[in-house]
Amino acid sequence: MSVAGSSAGRRNTVRKRVLAVGALAIALTSGLAGCSGSGGPGSGGSGPAGARGDTGAKKAPAAAPQNAVRLIGDGSTAFTGAQPHQPVWRKLAPGQQPPQFVVFSWDGAGEDSQKLFSHFRKVGKRYGATMTYFLSGVYLLPEDKRELYDPPQHSPGRSDIGFNDVQGIRDTVRELRGAWEEGNEVGTHFNGHFCGSDGGVGTWSVDEWKSEINQAKSFVKNWKTNAGLKDEKPLPFDYDKELVGARTPCLEGRKNFVRAASQMGFRYDTSGVNDQIWPKKDEGLWDLSMQLVPVPGRAFQTLSMDYNFLVNQSGTTKGNPSMHEYWGNQMRDGLVQAFERSYRGNRAPLIIGNHFESWNGGTYMRAIEETIAKVCVQKDVECVSFRQLADWLDAQDPAVVAKLRTLKVGEAPPAGWKSFLAAQPAVPAGAPAAAKPAPQH
Repeated sequence: MSVAGSSAGRRNTVRKRVLAVGALAIALTSGLAGCSGSGGPGSGGSGPAGARGDTGAKKAPAAAPQNAVRLIGDGSTAFTGAQPHQPVWRKLAPGQQPPQFVVFSWDGAGEDSQKLFSHFRKVGKRYGATMTYFLSGVYLLPEDKRELYDPPQHSPGRSDIGFNDVQGIRDTVRELRGAWEEGNEVGTHFNGHFCGSDGGVGTWSVDEWKSEINQAKSFVKNWKTNAGLKDEKPLPFDYDKELVGARTPCLEGRKNFVRAASQMGFRYDTSGVNDQIWPKKDEGLWDLSMQLVPVPGRAFQTLSMDYNFLVNQSGTTKGNPSMHEYWGNQMRDGLVQAFERSYRGNRAPLIIGNHFESWNGGTYMRAIEETIAKVCVQKDVECVSFRQLADWLDAQDPAVVAKLRTLKVGEAPPAGWKSFLAAQPAVPAGAPAAAKPAPQH
């Protein structure tokens, strides 16, 4: 079984993971954390979004032919042509209502004995949901090669989430391969998952982030050599090109990470805390951070992630079993309420983060699956990866995105979408500029 996937090793880090967000005027006292440090090695989605013409997507391309395969490096990765099942987005037509995007994403994705990665790949295909899997690089590095990892501000071979074993690497690569072929995205959750003030990612410099990113890439690009799995199939993508976004451990260190990522060709980051409004760019990257969502029955909001609901409910991964069903329902209902206020309001993308964990009896996995089943099948809804959402945003007129950002949380255009996004009258060529008002005295 995977070392990285062992419940004990991962859960020992849970108590470190609470994110301090002092100035938020919301009662989140202990409820705002980015990640538990778990994410054990795993799941994926599907990719039929490209077939939905009513939301601006053209037909998805077919998979690349076999003869397009070109091995890269030691054969751990390969170029296999364009990724299948990708939507080709169009600009919104004047007066057109935007689709409702929902992104489901997984921190530290890998496959362990819980088999949650493989399970959620099936869920994604069942409900037409494409997802993003943030792989922790050390999940492709075997324990006996741990010294190959040289983490910033820590000694070589150190990792707060452990490493993996050969079978765990084989299983994780199998799921990553299948997920990508189904249209899902493989991002990164970096490597050792260090949080806090003692050498945590929040203290790293831009250069230290670059080192961490390059090492995360290296573990993916050399897993065959490092794990002695020369006869396994390669991952079907060039990771230098595939990797365009990330979520930092515990949502710490975002400022310097974004600076490093913008210099390394990344396209988005999801390491901050946002309201449910349309995104903007930061240092050239789309800020697609998770969002504050309702906690039904409570007078505050929390972050749209399983761990944050847990902190506000039980404060432990092994809470009162008699409360498990209630806690799962509360998370599901909070996410659905967040979806409804966007869907019927400003149509801002809903961003959701998760871990492949069985905390509180697996109630949060049930909550996520039930949320996917409810929202991804609705009209004009696109359950997409972060990369696909960034593609759609880049395809739009920047002035349209800027106007969408003027809508507040849950606010629908007062006069309707047709009026709100109506075409602006063009100024005829050679027409005189509008007269300036006379100065006031």
